[in-house]
Amino acid sequence: MELALLIDIGSTYTKASLFDLVNYQLIARSQAYTTVEQDVNRGLAKALAQLEGWEKAHYKLACSSAAGGLKIIAIGLVPDLTAEAAKRAALGAGSKVLKTYSYQLSTREIAEISQADCDIILLAGGTDGGDQSNIIHNARMLADSQLAQPIIMAGNKSAADQVITILKQADKEIYQTGNVMPELEELNIEPARKVIRDLFLKKIIEAKGLSRVKELVDGVIMPTPAAVLKAAELVATGYNSEKGWGELLIVDIGGATTDVHSVASGKPTKGGINWRGLTEPYLKRTVEGDLGMRYSALTLCEAIGTDTLKEQLQGLGWEDSGGERYQQQLKSLCRQVDFIPGSKREKLIDALLGRNAARLAVARHVGKLKTIYTPMGPTYVQEGKDLTTIKYVIGTGGVIVNNHNPAFILEGLLYKNQHQPELLAPVAPELILDREYLLAAVGLLAGVEPAASLKIIKKYLAKIELEGFENDS
Repeated sequence: MELALLIDIGSTYTKASLFDLVNYQLIARSQAYTTVEQDVNRGLAKALAQLEGWEKAHYKLACSSAAGGLKIIAIGLVPDLTAEAAKRAALGAGSKVLKTYSYQLSTREIAEISQADCDIILLAGGTDGGDQSNIIHNARMLADSQLAQPIIMAGNKSAADQVITILKQADKEIYQTGNVMPELEELNIEPARKVIRDLFLKKIIEAKGLSRVKELVDGVIMPTPAAVLKAAELVATGYNSEKGWGELLIVDIGGATTDVHSVASGKPTKGGINWRGLTEPYLKRTVEGDLGMRYSALTLCEAIGTDTLKEQLQGLGWEDSGGERYQQQLKSLCRQVDFIPGSKREKLIDALLGRNAARLAVARHVGKLKTIYTPMGPTYVQEGKDLTTIKYVIGTGGVIVNNHNPAFILEGLLYKNQHQPELLAPVAPELILDREYLLAAVGLLAGVEPAASLKIIKKYLAKIELEGFENDS
């Protein structure tokens, strides 16, 4: 029996799974609180202690989003163009973009970047042969700063030599790669993604206390979101004779963020609509740092709106006229990040928070229609991806997996539940549950055993239906 040990070190929990690769069987899985405040290896040791025989595994692979995951500052020229392209490159590499800056950096912005707890600075700006002055100015500003983070130059190739020289003379750690936007509205994010992943492997895992974990596994640790995106691609496209499911959407609601991954072209699904703006990547990831279930519970509530949440509770038959009970629960979630709801009321509030996290995150991920008035009359323009006809939505993350009514949470993202009619959100997809937290694990395994990975994930993903809630008030 050939075994694979797959580890996901999350911001809240460390999950470990042991697989039989011959029979495509999950043998056992365990989880323990991620002891990121002390040493992530303590939480990992507790998770492994629950898995008998893990030492015999042929493959030992790990991914991590602990300690905030991989954090990047993206700098570009125009907000909707090169700055957005830099942001997409960073997100596609599995990172969390702390902030995006555009145009010429100011002294105040350099101070902000210096105070941000980022791991990498991604410097872009200008198409090849286009504006050089902006990226050269920003290189000088970075050179004069006290920043010690690695800088990736991914902008106008005509300015590359001068930018590299400026930063090297200031003893900055600089890496050059292809322009994220060589032509206007043309994305080229894969070269930057590769450099970001390489830097994560060489440097970032050591900074986050993961070097001992690296000794345990087979040498490669990757950001958890990158592993999930790899799994999404595998499930959608298939491998060799094993067919995939086609275009799909994955929603991962975590303790600190909500990630959305889409594997779809996103082209207009109806005639007479013009598509404008940046080319949408077939594999797209967005991450929302204000929509987490524990660390970000208060900002999630702010994004939902207190009145909206109260109305939703009352619509389900729960009386809490002053909102004191759910406010108390929100505060406890931020203080006690390993909180597990016990009562029916606590479970309902958790489910409502998750439902809204899914709704808001998908609203930010999908495209939208705009009406443009011309001398010939109104015309419709699409910006971003049209995901209205997506056939499958896969949900993962603790609030989805551990709730008795996961479909209630996932249904929040559907078009009928969005608050903006112009959004191109899924209309009638099948709702699928990653009940065993296998997406990240399968994404890891796909790098060495893609055929087995696909068979395993298709075996364990399960269709879910909406159920009701019981009132215990």
